[in-house]
Amino acid sequence: MMKEVESMATISVLLVDDEEEFLAFLKARLEGRGLNMFSAVNGLEALKTMDEHRIDVVVLDVRMPGMGGLEILRKTKQKHPLVEVILLSGHATVESAVEGLKLGAFDYVTKPSDISELVEKIKAAYARKETTEEKIRKARLDRIVRHPLAVFDEEE
Repeated sequence: MMKEVESMATISVLLVDDEEEFLAFLKARLEGRGLNMFSAVNGLEALKTMDEHRIDVVVLDVRMPGMGGLEILRKTKQKHPLVEVILLSGHATVESAVEGLKLGAFDYVTKPSDISELVEKIKAAYARKETTEEKIRKARLDRIVRHPLAVFDEEE
């Protein structure tokens, strides 16, 4: 169990929900599971947090005043394409789930959600992000090995 908590602490999760009591409760429960947690109560705060911290997975409420979850998802994927997003909604509709998945969401969870199920989805989302990042690293390395001067062309 300790080994699992240690490895999960490397997963940085951003919770975004306008219901502050729910946000505090869920953040505390996920921290108790060993995740490195951040939270935001609106879209602007969420986007700012992603710019300032390394975030692996976002758990994002679909319905919020101002910038809604699908708009935050769209902006997240534009600016931070490797960040995985799990949509969360107490007002789940097939339409919003399909729209979110088309925009690049990893998965969709309804409120109230089982904490263990949510943790498993977060782990799966993180695993997909890690796999994608590894493929990118290998592709860059292969390019440099084939064309050594390409190291000077890297944009980082």
